[in-house]
Amino acid sequence: MAEPATQVIHHRRLTQAEIDGICLRHDRLWSSRMGGARAVFTWKDLQGLNLSGRNLCDADFTGAILADCNMSGARLDNANLFGADLQNTNLRDASLRRADLRGACLRGADLSGADLFEADLREGTIAAADREKGLRILEPVERAANAQGAVLAGANLERSRMSGVIALKADFTDAILKDAKLVRANLKQANMSGANMSGCDLSGADLSGADLTDCVLIGAKTYSWNVQNANMAGVLTDKAAGKDASELPFDEMLRSHALWCETGGRSGTPSIFDGADLRSLKSINGLNLTALSAKNAVFYGLDMAGVQLQGARLEGADLRACNLRRADLRGARLGGARLSGADLRDAQMGPLVIAPNRPMPCDLTRAALKNADLARADLRQAIMAYADLSRANFTGAILKGVDVTGATRDGVRGLDVL
Repeated sequence: MAEPATQVIHHRRLTQAEIDGICLRHDRLWSSRMGGARAVFTWKDLQGLNLSGRNLCDADFTGAILADCNMSGARLDNANLFGADLQNTNLRDASLRRADLRGACLRGADLSGADLFEADLREGTIAAADREKGLRILEPVERAANAQGAVLAGANLERSRMSGVIALKADFTDAILKDAKLVRANLKQANMSGANMSGCDLSGADLSGADLTDCVLIGAKTYSWNVQNANMAGVLTDKAAGKDASELPFDEMLRSHALWCETGGRSGTPSIFDGADLRSLKSINGLNLTALSAKNAVFYGLDMAGVQLQGARLEGADLRACNLRRADLRGARLGGARLSGADLRDAQMGPLVIAPNRPMPCDLTRAALKNADLARADLRQAIMAYADLSRANFTGAILKGVDVTGATRDGVRGLDVL
């Protein structure tokens, strides 16, 4: 069988004025106004131009050169970026939901905080029908599915398709990769620390030398994967990370502690859960667990809505992805706790008054609250010094007297304090 012919494509260079006009017509199309037309940049050269904040949903960038472009905050949902050159492109906080990035080159691109839900980043080769030779391969870029050195810190890659992707030394710190397909992916020396890879298919993936510190691998498929010389410290798998609640009467102990709180110590007994893995409990919704001691305990993914944890000792606890909506955490000690991705909407996190003129603030010093939702939470006088608040949502929260000294605030929303 004859090899398909290869054709070199010449890209026409566009100016910023031409880009602005195309985007204006695309906006008209989206708003159902006269003179609208879909943005088509197929085989165009846009290198170094500014597309930041633009609405380019459903736009066609097939084979386009977008290297060094500023596309931060752009809306690219369902866009066709097949075979596009996105080297060193700024895509911070861009929305690329269900975008087609097959065969795209993302080498050195910055996708921090970008939303790539169900995006397709698999290998790809662009070909066109040819009457004489059957297929004519079009190769504007020789690097197919290449994300080497790309920054995807905090990006949402849930259910994305990345099988066969080349992402050597890429930064996936705290990225959401739930149920993503990474079959045979080349992730050598990648930084996956804190990434949520629950349900991810890593069959045949090469993670040699990668940093998987505190990564979530619950339900992940790891058949024939290579993790030689990888840092697996603190990795959370289906195996219990400490004393397993299924092996000890933790459920009974929790309810005894709740009874002790509710009766003022007349019935029940206080319990200590330091270092325990409580995931198998599934739910402690609404329980009164005032003054609970659960330092370094694992609560990951638990339903804790409305739980009462006033004055609780939760230093170093893993509360990632927990439902803590309307929880009472007044005066709780959460120093160094991991709350990334937690739902803390309407939570009470103000001071606990233990005596007249003696309030005990909620202590979140050096806690990780990345991507946490604290909308409408009461955070009066809360101490969040040196905490990581990257991409957290504080919309409508009560922030009077809050201490955010030295806190990391990249991409944070609604935190209107100095």
